[in-house]
Amino acid sequence: MKKGIFLVMALTCLVLGNAAAAGPKDDVFKGKLFPPNVILEHQTELGLSKAQFTAIREAVVDVQAGVAEHEWDMREAYQALMLELDKAPIDEDRVLELATKALLAENQVKKKQMGMLVRLKNLLTEEQVIYLESLQQ
Repeated sequence: MKKGIFLVMALTCLVLGNAAAAGPKDDVFKGKLFPPNVILEHQTELGLSKAQFTAIREAVVDVQAGVAEHEWDMREAYQALMLELDKAPIDEDRVLELATKALLAENQVKKKQMGMLVRLKNLLTEEQVIYLESLQQ
């Protein structure tokens, strides 16, 4: 169990380290892309049209469906990785193979989420984007 906790902490440090390397901000896309919950929290102020609201909902549902498969793959790979770490000696090549598989699935999840965020921004008018940018400052 301690090995599993160590791996989770190590992977967390790796992810956080990569985010920190991207820039000094906590969210490197802050003010550039807007998550659906932020858009919907301010839908009245933004004056979202019915068409925009519907398109946002469809984009979110679409990405959730597409992400589910990759999340299962990622979970399966991490579980196999944890089992491998319980062995003595640990097969380093197998661990790296499983870590690669998990990270590839995680990248697919992030790629789908990024695509959705871009789609959402493209649904907004220039005035709506300016309003959301002003919230980030």
